[in-house]
Amino acid sequence: MADADVQEQVRARYAAAATAVSATGRDALAVVDADQCCTPTTAEANASCCGGGDEVDAAFGSSLYSVGEQGELPAEAVAASLGCGNPLAVAELRAGERVLDLGSGGGIDVLLSARRVGDTGFAYGVDMTDEMLALARANATKAGAYNVEFRKGTIENIPLPDNAVDVVISNCVINLSTDKPAVLAEMFRVLTPGGRVGVSDVVAEDHLTPAERAERGSYVGCIAGALTRAEYVDGLTAAGFVDADVVFTHEAAPGMHGAIVRATKPANSCCPPVEQQACCQPEDKAACCGTGQHPVGECGCR
Repeated sequence: MADADVQEQVRARYAAAATAVSATGRDALAVVDADQCCTPTTAEANASCCGGGDEVDAAFGSSLYSVGEQGELPAEAVAASLGCGNPLAVAELRAGERVLDLGSGGGIDVLLSARRVGDTGFAYGVDMTDEMLALARANATKAGAYNVEFRKGTIENIPLPDNAVDVVISNCVINLSTDKPAVLAEMFRVLTPGGRVGVSDVVAEDHLTPAERAERGSYVGCIAGALTRAEYVDGLTAAGFVDADVVFTHEAAPGMHGAIVRATKPANSCCPPVEQQACCQPEDKAACCGTGQHPVGECGCR
């Protein structure tokens, strides 16, 4: 299947999930899980062919949040949860920080982040699905959250400037991308020097081939597109991150795990390695780094 077809399949399935939450209050995960057993044309048909849609995989969804965290939010934000972990427990957010959630869906992680960073902090959400964005904005209004903003865009081309946030989080979304190097490079770009990544994602054991991963579940079901642990660490390192680490937390399918992914953008770094290599002489730096004096081997304008 072509990359564009995969992206459209993902968009359509998550749009259906958002519509189901908004219209009926059904758990969004029931709609997405339905993809694992049938391919109908409506959310209602999904529920019918999969036995009612009320039983969802315990490795995903709102059950991975504490009762206290769920109680802080509108019911619709909790029902729209589709993640495989709790990135707030990973990122260790602090007051005053700026946070970006990639693939923010119904807004659960953005709204919880906004509470953690407080009045002096801010939380952004990026999602490509109009229906999810509408649901997230409605949830933000219900929650009385004023230090949040939801922007339409893809995680391969994040609609934020360079050095815009202190923390990037994501919950079971990076595995859905068909261009993961672009996602990791964008995460590096938008983070401030010294900024960090705290991501929950599905990650495969290193011995599993792409074909074996596809046997265990679909792309839209967060399984077939998962990276292995080694691929994740290598990809983060290639993007310029340091201290990359992937820790398995619970099994999502045989050989596939919900995982905590952490990494840091070096405090003295301003450009990804590829850009630094292409811009290594002072006379060339103006093209990619602006005017001014920049030491050889560095890109000091950012």
